[in-house]
Amino acid sequence: MVVVSSEGPTQWTAWREGLEIGSLLALVRPDQRCFLIHDGSSDARGPLLDAALATLEADVYAEVDEADADAHGDLSARGFVVHRREHHYLLPTDPGRTGLTRHRPPTASAFLSVQKADADRWRELDDALRQDVPGTAGWRNDPERFAGDTFTDPEFDPATYLLAADETSGQYIGLIRVWNTSTGPRLGLLGTLAGHRRRRVAVALLAEVFDVLHRRGQGHVRCEVDAGNAASNALMIGIGAERVGGTVEFVRWWAPMQGWTNSVTPSRP
Repeated sequence: MVVVSSEGPTQWTAWREGLEIGSLLALVRPDQRCFLIHDGSSDARGPLLDAALATLEADVYAEVDEADADAHGDLSARGFVVHRREHHYLLPTDPGRTGLTRHRPPTASAFLSVQKADADRWRELDDALRQDVPGTAGWRNDPERFAGDTFTDPEFDPATYLLAADETSGQYIGLIRVWNTSTGPRLGLLGTLAGHRRRRVAVALLAEVFDVLHRRGQGHVRCEVDAGNAASNALMIGIGAERVGGTVEFVRWWAPMQGWTNSVTPSRP
């Protein structure tokens, strides 16, 4: 028998015969969307979801591997529906494969590391770009923590987190960030403000950072792209992306009196 204990209003732990077999965290992101993050045995997922859904009064989201049929079934059985899908790509950094040639920024543009940026204008650019990224509309970064959290992140690299600035107005118009994760470089965001697109600013930023990584001997970069984002998928495929998997984002829309019952015991054994 699986029993579930509550570790506060947003965290649950599943136990079997006194041993912890899984946990679930409800994380509210800066776009105010609540994501359920499961860790541990697949046997614990159902009871943990039941405990969380009996408590949370909000729309809740969950992201799972596209190949995890058990997770899809557990979520679907509890009223979750598919919200969106992402492709996972492995991108080469070798310019001989990508066709990206490092060159000067486009006319009237300049690149700078975020370490040299005005923190407020950099944050505002990040907020603006996220509104066009599927799955992050409504995102608003914390003004007090944004820059500090970035600079203290162990995966931050000033050489692979760059801004593009319009030299005439001084406005920040584009951004690229590649995190140095324990499993290799990961492209977190690449974007340009709407009024400055089709000037190859994003491609030039990509070429600049990929040149840094290639010279370091890092042959590939991971990234995720929304399946419905035609322009971004075309860009990734155009530089030689290899699809290596994907994820599915589920959502369960909340409404009062849905009638879900918690069939597990919410107490530590």
